[in-house]
Amino acid sequence: MIRPRVLVIAEAANPEWVSVPLVGWSLAHALREVADVHLVTQLRNRAAILRAGLVEGRDFTALDTESVARPMHRIATALTRGKGGWTTQQAIGAVSYHWFEWLLWQRFGPQIRAGAFDIVHRVTPLSPTVSSGLATKCKVAGVPFILGPLNGGVPWPRAFDAARRQEREWLSYVRGGYKLLPGRNRTLAASAAILVGSRHTESEIPARFRDRTIYLPENGIDPERFDMTTPPAAPGGPMRAAFVGRMVPYKGPDMLIEAALPLLRTGKLHLDMIGNGPILSDLKVLAEREGVTSAITFHGWLDHKSVQGVLGGCNLLSFPSIREFGGGVVLEAMALGIPALIVDYAGPGELVTPGTGFKVPLGTREEIVRNFGAELQRLCENPQELVAAGASARTRVEMLFTWSRKAGQIARIYDWVLGKEGVRPDPMMATAAK
Repeated sequence: MIRPRVLVIAEAANPEWVSVPLVGWSLAHALREVADVHLVTQLRNRAAILRAGLVEGRDFTALDTESVARPMHRIATALTRGKGGWTTQQAIGAVSYHWFEWLLWQRFGPQIRAGAFDIVHRVTPLSPTVSSGLATKCKVAGVPFILGPLNGGVPWPRAFDAARRQEREWLSYVRGGYKLLPGRNRTLAASAAILVGSRHTESEIPARFRDRTIYLPENGIDPERFDMTTPPAAPGGPMRAAFVGRMVPYKGPDMLIEAALPLLRTGKLHLDMIGNGPILSDLKVLAEREGVTSAITFHGWLDHKSVQGVLGGCNLLSFPSIREFGGGVVLEAMALGIPALIVDYAGPGELVTPGTGFKVPLGTREEIVRNFGAELQRLCENPQELVAAGASARTRVEMLFTWSRKAGQIARIYDWVLGKEGVRPDPMMATAAK
């Protein structure tokens, strides 16, 4: 079988970081299983990629955009005070990304035009608001351009507008304006395939481009980084539930504690709260005021391996966040055989399916607290459901969400854009059927 030659663009790709850089690295690296990949990334990732064993020049190229990226980062930090403001950061970061693309074309444009690559695939930025001038250039050169997976921009629930302001998400009120930018439609029109990481992002793609749009969540699991053999904690004694994430209002750690209070007071539940953030001190005050400090362990920030160690001793991930694009922590818990209790909205709501976890509907803060409390009570009384759901959750991850699986899913998309497969693939359905 002839492997396609793919130029993978991942401006953010770093094996030693988390969030988008880790997604960019993990997907780009996994694609080496199915294609001859040359990765193009930003200079800040160079040292980590070298430590991971790749050879500069042969395996990857790092472009120096610091003359633009550094001042743009300072501006974004000043506007958001270094806290939250994701939409603002993305908008300002787009300036340095376009400079990155310009340098990339200067370096690789002649090779693309000469047919040195069968496919050009932009993995990051993940944001659908960041257009790509390369898409049109590749189309003119006769080289298929693949965009994504794209994700982001999940609407803030109206009941949590105060949390939006606390996150300094002022620009999110006018985020939809990006759809009017001419570069956006040119990018979509020139893309041979548009990968979307969420159903919300899919809904934002104009109808005329839907025949090239493929649903593929961007998050994945590396079994070597996150051990998939850790057994779930056996039922018996108090149920243990974990929260993992920033301690900020929209992720709901305060809602979780309030929902769990009756069970915490009676010793039926113990909470492991993992993460740091601006409301951590308030959460500790709440626990002390309600007399449940002995039933809650505040771990603070933990490294990835330590998070796994705590999760592996729990029966449940309790994660009442009301705005998650991807929900990577949900996948990590599922990989360990730990089912998740989540709010049925955006990323986590798509990852958790019937039988693999538990959901409560999105509502007001009071409704979420009430419904989370009722579900925690029910699960305490029916611990056998946790074991069954955890086993199904682990199977779902193994079938669909390891990076190796994702490489195979994207390989079918590569075949499709190259004309080797006649029907647009549905990678999630096809893999699940194997």
